[in-house]
Amino acid sequence: MGKATGFKEHARENLSYAPVADRITHFNEFARLPEDMCTQGARCMDCGIPFCHNGCPINNIIPDWNDAVYHGRWREALDVLHSTNNFPEFTGRICPAPCEEACTVNLIGDAVSIKNIELSIVEKGWQEGWITPQIAAKKTGKRVAVVGSGPAGMAASQQLARAGHDVVLFEKNDRIGGLMRYGIPNFKFDKSVIDRRMAQMRAEGVDFRVNSTVGGNVSAAELVNDFDAVILSGGAEKPRDLPVPGRELKGVHYAMEFLTLNTKRVLGDEIPEEEFISAAGKHVVVIGGGDTGSDCIGTSNRHGAESVTQLEILPKPDAKPNKLTTWPYYPMKLRTSTSQEEGCDRDWCVSTKRFIGDEHGHVQAIECVRVEWAQENGQWKLNEVAGSEFELPAQLVTLAMGFVHPVHEGMIEELGVAKDGRGNVAANDQNYATSIDKVFTAGDMRRGQSLVVWAIREGRQCARAVDEFLMGTTTLPR
Repeated sequence: MGKATGFKEHARENLSYAPVADRITHFNEFARLPEDMCTQGARCMDCGIPFCHNGCPINNIIPDWNDAVYHGRWREALDVLHSTNNFPEFTGRICPAPCEEACTVNLIGDAVSIKNIELSIVEKGWQEGWITPQIAAKKTGKRVAVVGSGPAGMAASQQLARAGHDVVLFEKNDRIGGLMRYGIPNFKFDKSVIDRRMAQMRAEGVDFRVNSTVGGNVSAAELVNDFDAVILSGGAEKPRDLPVPGRELKGVHYAMEFLTLNTKRVLGDEIPEEEFISAAGKHVVVIGGGDTGSDCIGTSNRHGAESVTQLEILPKPDAKPNKLTTWPYYPMKLRTSTSQEEGCDRDWCVSTKRFIGDEHGHVQAIECVRVEWAQENGQWKLNEVAGSEFELPAQLVTLAMGFVHPVHEGMIEELGVAKDGRGNVAANDQNYATSIDKVFTAGDMRRGQSLVVWAIREGRQCARAVDEFLMGTTTLPR
C-alpha cells in the first residue's frame, strides 16, 4: 500500500492555516489541505498489519485508499472510503484521528496524514460530481422513525433509506445536524457541509422534520404505534454542572448555550441583544480543557474578548508520550488546538471554589484553588493544596465539562425505556435493541458522550440491526 519507502522519502505535510490576525475576524473555515496529496498517500508503508484499521472506530480501509490516492485513482479511493463511512467530510474535519496514533509509521516518526487524505478524497468527490444519490431499487413498505439528527441519526437514516425503507428523521431544533450543527463553530466545520449531504439524503428518500420534539410536540407513544421501528439517536445532551456558590450569577453559562446562540447568529438568525451571549471586551474563563472548551476560546477571541483563560482540573499531560508504551492506542498528551494558538492562558490542576458577583448579580471573578492528584487504594483522588487559593477576573464563564447522559425528561420518561448505570439508554452493540419492542438506540444516547466517528459507526450498525429486524435478513454492512 502506498510506496514501501515513501515514509523515508517524503515528510508529512500538515494543514496550513490563515494567519491568526486574519482568521479571528470571521467565522469561516481557515484550514487548507496540502496541494500534493498523492505524495502524502505514498507515505503509507505497506506495514503488513495496518493497526490504523482498529484505531479507527468505523474500521476505515485506510491502506487501500492511501494506495489509490498515491496512484491517482481518486474515484476508487472514494468508493473504498464510502464503503465504511457515510460522511467522511464530517470526520475529515472534526475527528481527532485515532487512526493516526495507531499508524505504524507513527511508532518511529510522523504518522501518515490519514485524516487529511480522507478529506481530500471526499472533497474531490464532491468537486467532480461523483457523489450522487443512491436510490433504492425497490421499496419495502416499512416505515422507520429516527429521533435525533446528529451523525448517528443521519447515518442510520441514510443506510435504511438505501435499503428501501421509508425513513422519517425527527429533529427538535430548527435545523438538521444535532450538536454538529450548533455545538461546533463554523470556523471548524462550515454548516454547508451538512446541507450538501442532506440534499443527497433527501433525494434518497429521507424525510427531514425539524422543530419536532419527540416527547414534546410529537408523542413518543404514537411514534412507536405508527412506525414499524424507531431509533433513538438523540445524543447525550445533559451537561455536567458545577454546583458551587455563585453558580446562579448572570454570565455563568453552559458552553452549549454560548456556542449555540453564536452559531445561530452566524447562520443568519436574528438573536436579540439581551439574549445573545457576547464575550466582547470581557475577561472570559473557560472551565474544561477539551474540544468544547477550545471552541469557546475561538469564539470568544472572535467576539473580541479582553482575555481568555482555560482551566483544567487534571494534570498537564506530557508533550511527547513514550510511544513504546502507548502505541497503538490514543495517548494522553498535550495537544494545542488552533483556537488555543489564537490566544489564551491555560492552567492545569485547578478547581473552582466559587463565583463572585457584583451588586447587580453578574459574575465578576472566580475563586480557584490548586489541586494535586494521588493514588489511594488504586483510585485517583484529588486534594486541595493548602494556601493555594487565587482569583481570576471573569465577566463570562463557560462550563465546558462534558455531558453526563441523555436528557431523561420528555421522550425517555414517556417511553419508560430501561437505562444503564450511567443513565444512558440501555442496549448492546450487537442488535441495538432497547427494552421496548421495535425501539432501538445508537450513538451517544446509548454509549454516552463520544466522538463523531463512533456515532457514525453506531448509526450504521444500528441500521443493519433494524433492517434485519424488519426483513429477516440484511445486506447492509456492519
